[in-house]
Amino acid sequence: MGNEEQDSKARIRILLVEDHALTRVGIKTVLKREADFDVVGDASNGEEAIAQAEALKPDIILMDVGMPVMDGIQASKKIVDSGCTAKIIMLTQHDNEQDILASLSAGASGYCLKDVEASRLYMAIRTVNAGDAWLDSAIAGKVLKLYSAQNQAPASSEAHEPASPKEHHSIAAGSPSQKAYDPDRPYAEPLSPRELEVLGLIVEGLSNQQISDRLIISLPTTKTHVRNILNKLAVDDRTQAAVHAMRRGIV
Repeated sequence: MGNEEQDSKARIRILLVEDHALTRVGIKTVLKREADFDVVGDASNGEEAIAQAEALKPDIILMDVGMPVMDGIQASKKIVDSGCTAKIIMLTQHDNEQDILASLSAGASGYCLKDVEASRLYMAIRTVNAGDAWLDSAIAGKVLKLYSAQNQAPASSEAHEPASPKEHHSIAAGSPSQKAYDPDRPYAEPLSPRELEVLGLIVEGLSNQQISDRLIISLPTTKTHVRNILNKLAVDDRTQAAVHAMRRGIV
């Protein structure tokens, strides 16, 4: 009995919000493969999602964007405004900038496209549940371009001109657990000009070999720069490096 309670506490409680019944079944099947996931309920529109979030107290809500009665963006805003502690990941076919930014502004902590590989979806759920943010690499570039343009307007001469962000980031703008964005907030250790350059190429989606070719440096040197970037930002992978760089105003 004690072990069962322990297991249940360790599992991530997921509410699935999707208006297509067959898609719901398919996503549930994929999620049930993982021992630490527990699909505690589902909803077919935004209004049901709000009621289920309040009743079930899930850890993660997988939320579709386009739904009848109330769309996922409106529902996310209402759920966040209600004080619900569940973290929301948009799982959708919509990849336009307006929906992405509106979702993040509404308080979503993640944004995945429905054609994402199962392993990436699992990673997104675990990452967001751990308190980080997640943005699918297929759409990250669109967000970074927009945020980059906005950030350059008020303060065009920051110390990191070489970085040219275009891909992998995730910003949970408006996430209930996140403090207001502070561009002056210090991070663990400043990146060197070359590391900023490498980070800019990482977010463009370049591989280590491509970065080496672009900067005319050896592959081992590139790998060292990437490792230093991950260490300085205290993150586990390239996606998280881009997320933190954007949150901390590095790029």
